[in-house]
Amino acid sequence: MTYVHFAALLAALSLAVPAAAATIARPAPPSQGSVPAVAENKAAEAKPAEARPAEARGKSAEVKPEDEKNVDPKSVTVKPVTAKPGEAKPADPIGKKGAKPSAQGPAAAAATIAPPPAPEPEKPLTRAEAVKRANAFFNASPVMTADFVQIGGDGKRSEGRLHVQRAGRVRFEYAQPATMEVVADGAQVAVRDRKLNTQDLYFITQTPLKFLMKDKIDLEKDVVVEDVKIDDSGVTIFIEDKATFGGTSHVRLIFDPKTFKLKQWQVTDPQGYETLISVFNIDQAKVPDPTLFKINK
Repeated sequence: MTYVHFAALLAALSLAVPAAAATIARPAPPSQGSVPAVAENKAAEAKPAEARPAEARGKSAEVKPEDEKNVDPKSVTVKPVTAKPGEAKPADPIGKKGAKPSAQGPAAAAATIAPPPAPEPEKPLTRAEAVKRANAFFNASPVMTADFVQIGGDGKRSEGRLHVQRAGRVRFEYAQPATMEVVADGAQVAVRDRKLNTQDLYFITQTPLKFLMKDKIDLEKDVVVEDVKIDDSGVTIFIEDKATFGGTSHVRLIFDPKTFKLKQWQVTDPQGYETLISVFNIDQAKVPDPTLFKINK
């Protein structure tokens, strides 16, 4: 087995209306003996109606034209009717008697509409919560199918289909023109080269992504969680695995910050080579065909 094959294995498993108050004009008291009462009444009739109190108009109406000769100017004295303060009523701008001004204008109506309560800010995700949610994703279903794109340490790009059925069964199907294939049957991992017609076998415990194959995943117990970083682009969990073949491997697991689905992982093997694998179209309901995980020895 070449180291290139093993590196490939590590990579693969890796939101007021104003009141219109009318003012009642008070007529000036007449001078005695200066102007006859009838003439004064006629002058008063020529003035605007609003300045004439109702009672004064009534009295002036009692003097008829045919009685003007018999009227003694000295004996008739017209006294103005003084309106009491309580009797003054505001003019009705609408023309309806008894109508009261509206107590609510546009400003008052707007004040009655309470603004919606501000949403509570989301609590920042803690390290413990991030690890807990990562475990919840892996343990949500024992099966997973997804498409993947792999970028190797040499910049070479490959893509294919990933099948997982825990515990211990994984298959990476690489699309053409890649010739490699990785299959785990629960006990061993086989790295096949279809072009060279070769197959190399490893124990699952020697792979850097063995935690993906366990029946119950607990990152804090299975590996060493070195750090957790949280930003708008994702939640990254840095882990260390000292039990991989050839030495210590470092893995970065990158989750979507909203759905907490696995987006990517990056494996750095003991020799320092990095491999990035992105997964999408994740399906955790479809059960893979069991024959996908058979290793022909």
